[in-house]
This record gives sequence, C-alpha cells and structure tokens, in this order.
Amino acid sequence: MEVRSIYKYARISPFKAREVTHEIQGLPVSAALDLLTFTPRKAAFLVAKTLRSAIANAENNANLKPEGLVVKEAIVGEGPTLKRIMARARGSASRILKRTSHIRIVLSDEILIETRETRKAKREQEKKAGKKEISSEPTESAATRSGKKSAKPKQSAKTQK
Repeated sequence: MEVRSIYKYARISPFKAREVTHEIQGLPVSAALDLLTFTPRKAAFLVAKTLRSAIANAENNANLKPEGLVVKEAIVGEGPTLKRIMARARGSASRILKRTSHIRIVLSDEILIETRETRKAKREQEKKAGKKEISSEPTESAATRSGKKSAKPKQSAKTQK
C-alpha cells in the first residue's frame, strides 16, 4: 500500500530541494530520517518534516508500521514564483524571483525497491558491460590496413636527389 504526504508552497528553490530528495529515494524510512537529520541544509529540514507527516499518515490512516516502510518517491515540483523588485541606480529596478516548491513523498510497505548501494552497483555493472562491448568490437587488422593506399604519395627519383 502507498501513503503520501505533500508540502505545498515551501519557500525554497526546487533545484536546492531536489539535491536532498534524490538522496533518500529507495531508502527505508529510518535510514532516510537519519540521513536528513545530519544533512546541514534547509531543504533537509523541510523534507524531513514532510517525511514525518507521511509516516504519521501511514500509521494513523493506513494502519501500517513505520519499520516496514520505504521511500518509494521523493519528488520536488515547482510552485508559484513570488516576484519582488529591488531598487537600482538611477531610479531603475531589477526583479527578484523568490521561488517556491511542492515536496511530495510517497511511502510504500512493499519489498525494498532499490537502495543507493544497489543502484551504484548496477551502474558499475553497466559500465563494465559497456567497456567489454567496446573492447570486443573487431579492430582493423594489419591485412586490411596494408590493402589500403597510404596517404603519402611516393616520391619520384627526381625529388629524392
């Protein structure tokens, strides 16, 4: 079963919040909370608040135990942007964009989807497989190279003197 929680209009740029949410995807709830507790960013506090809300929703509304929950999705969408003006020289003004974001966390009680370690191992295997494919491609043999004409024209006897 899936349980979700959404924090709307969070006063942080979505780009800054996405850095934190990418780290907790696929982790068990307890590991995700530990990681967020020791991450020194404003976004970590806001994401942890949303994660605690999702855990409370799972306990109270869906009768799930938090020990078996996994962070299935942690997505940050862009909210409305507040436009402000800052006075500049000679009576002009420049615009300041104060971005907001919507943080959505989905928890699942299903078997572990994918942890960071398994994703890392999977990427390393794909890299190794890619290197093997590149090295296994047949290279030009000496026979085919000698069959081709060389780029330099042969010098005649007159130009050698």
